[in-house]
Amino acid sequence: MDDSERRGIGMTSQRTRQRLVERLRLEGIRNESVLAAIGSTPRHLFVDEALASRAYEDTALPIGDGQTISQPFVVARMTEALIDEGIPQRVLEVGTGSGYQAAILGQLVPEVYTVERIRRLTDQARRRLRDLGYRNVRVRHADGNTGWEGDGPFDGILVTAAPRGVPPELFAQLSDGGRLVVPEGAQGKPQELVCYRRQGDEFSRENLGLVNFVPMLGGTQ
Repeated sequence: MDDSERRGIGMTSQRTRQRLVERLRLEGIRNESVLAAIGSTPRHLFVDEALASRAYEDTALPIGDGQTISQPFVVARMTEALIDEGIPQRVLEVGTGSGYQAAILGQLVPEVYTVERIRRLTDQARRRLRDLGYRNVRVRHADGNTGWEGDGPFDGILVTAAPRGVPPELFAQLSDGGRLVVPEGAQGKPQELVCYRRQGDEFSRENLGLVNFVPMLGGTQ
């Protein structure tokens, strides 16, 4: 992939990305590292070519298989919550999707592990991230309900689909002092974005606001 593809032209230009960054700043995103990562990431490469002109709108977009690339504000808010009290060394993302959230994390966190249950999306995201030079992001095709078995614990876990309740395997893979950011609730009903913090065997819970995510499903396809 050459530099012109990364930079984009017209509606995918760097100027367009900066307008998105300014919008997110006005909407309350304060972490400058997160804003810089959003501004430097070519979101148009994570959506279908037909949707490239809408890539820097602050909206979710379809990526096939009933999945979406999350709204940039939500990506920024979740990332900000995860790193609010310091950069975690190792982060697990559950729900790779297009790979966009993993790309943001990969600029901020030394080690990123990301799990996707849909094979087509897994392969596509792995290829995108490799082509863009993310050597610190590992992608696995697996059921996200079980996390990333064998490589935990993780200092941070970020879930990009909404379970009715957080799978116990994810709590078990969160390190002491770690954070888990997850949308909770059924699709079609109000969902809450929640940050859990682990202290020993205790978990505190903070509500970060209302969101709308696809449901978290089990199994692989």
